[in-house]
Order: sequence, then C-alpha cells, then structure tokens
Amino acid sequence: MLKKVAFTMFPIQDSARARRFYEETLGLEVGLKSPDGVWTEYDLPEGGCLALFKGGSLQPGGAIAFEVEDLDALVAKLKAAGVKILQENVVSPVCRMTNIQDTEGNTIVLHKLNPKK
Repeated sequence: MLKKVAFTMFPIQDSARARRFYEETLGLEVGLKSPDGVWTEYDLPEGGCLALFKGGSLQPGGAIAFEVEDLDALVAKLKAAGVKILQENVVSPVCRMTNIQDTEGNTIVLHKLNPKK
C-alpha cells in the first residue's frame, strides 16, 4: 500500500551547475549528498524532498510544483537571474502559476493558491 511520496527525483547532467541553480538561485539547503555528486537531496521546509541524480539513462522531462509565498516577487528575481521562463502567469480558478526550467532541462512549477473567499 502506498503511504506517501518519499522524494521527487530530477535527472541532471552537471552536478555543480545543478547545485548552483538549486542552492544559489532557488535558495534550497543541501541535505544528504554523495561525495561524488551523483546524489544530492534538498529537504523542503514543510516536508518532502527533492533529489538530484546524475547518471543512468534518466532524461530530463519531469516536473515538480512548489507552493511559493510571493509568486510575483520570485518570478521577478528569477528573471533578473536569467532563469528560463517557460510559461508565465497561468491562471486557474484556484491558483496562479509560472513554469520555469532548471539548468538541466527539468520543469519547475511555481504555484500560488488564490486567497480563500
């Protein structure tokens, strides 16, 4: 029986480049990691884990969605840092989203729930 998502894994090609993006650009803190750069984990503040994996036959193409505090401010900061914006200000009945791409070709959805009425 499934209990919960243990981690989300993104394939990467360049460990140093990917770590710079996730640590310096997105501000995540490293959790567990392998000394050779094959595996890096980022424990998220409110639970969950994003893991980067270098090697094997996995190809970029997945997506992860992060709930954010201030979507507009974060998107402005990421644009200034040169992050690739795939789709900006996607509006649904319950939220707004912006899709970006990491340095390895994976999609990150920045998600902000609408205020409850």
